Amino acid sequence: MRIGMSTTKDKDIATLRREIRVPMEVGVDISGHARVPGTEATFTQNVSARGARVLSVRRWKTNDHLVITMRTGSFQSIARVAYCMPVPQAGYAVGIEFLAPRGQWVVSEGLER
Repeated sequence: MRIGMSTTKDKDIATLRREIRVPMEVGVDISGHARVPGTEATFTQNVSARGARVLSVRRWKTNDHLVITMRTGSFQSIARVAYCMPVPQAGYAVGIEFLAPRGQWVVSEGLER
């Protein structure tokens, strides 16, 4: 590849970064933790059409898979953990990417900066 030329992967990453993240608390349930069974009731901190940032009392590993379900409405998705960062006195902030969304999410496709 010549210097200065972008690849398809570069364009995909740039597209994802242009996606608007809306600060919004949405009640969700997350489950699928490898070591701590059960469902955790929590809230999002921000949302986009392709994912969300949720608060969790559990520490997740990058690339873990979980199930996220909106408490009101019909949305559910298998999701991939993109990151998990400690938040003082709140547990962890977990960035998730929807892999198999079903139902109506709070933000629709096409929102770009």
